[in-house]
Formats: sequence, structure tokens, C-alpha cells
Amino acid sequence: QAQLVESGGGLVQPGGSLRLSCVASRSIFSFNAMGWYRQAPGKQREVVAFVTMGGSINYADSVKGRFTISRDTTKNTVWLQMNSLKPEDMAVYYCNAFTIQNGVRYDYWGQGTQVTVSS
Repeated sequence: QAQLVESGGGLVQPGGSLRLSCVASRSIFSFNAMGWYRQAPGKQREVVAFVTMGGSINYADSVKGRFTISRDTTKNTVWLQMNSLKPEDMAVYYCNAFTIQNGVRYDYWGQGTQVTVSS
């Protein structure tokens, strides 16, 4: 089992910045990857960015150049720095970590944090 605790959401004007944090209850290296998803009202949850155990990083096309994912393995923490925020970035953001065991993926989720982009 693992718990993920998020923080950092809030209200920001278009063009503004926010930083989300996610602290895991166990070592980041115990997961295959860790990252962020988001879900806007009426839409499916989508991946935003993730970092693998080995340190490889991937971003959704919609956030490339604006969002940066980073981690501190000593603090079991992953951050999502979001710059140049747009109204379409507004969503509930979820921290995610997963493991793959015997070909089965096991997902762990944070409680979600609301990001509102509005003037």
C-alpha cells in the first residue's frame, strides 16, 4: 500500500503559475513511475506528466514548454510546476504512482487538488 498526499492547488489568473506537490508514503524508487493526471468537468482523466523510476520524463503535448515535473527522491516528493496557465488547464489534478507486478499494473492516487484558472 501507499499513500499520496497532494498540495498546492488554488485559484490563479490566466498566465499565472502554481506548483503542486505530492508526497509519497514510501520510496519513489518502489514505483515504476510517478506523476500527475488531471480531470476537467465532463472529461476523462488524462495524463499530464510523469517521471519513471529511472528518471525519464514525459509530458502531454498540451503542457510541453509550460509545465515541469521534478522530484526529490530523498523526500519521496514529486512536484509539478505549472507556468503560463490557461483556462483549459483548469481541472482537478491527481498525483499518481504505479507499480507493475507479474504484468499487472497497480495504481495509487492522491485525493486530488483543484486548479482554477480564471480572471
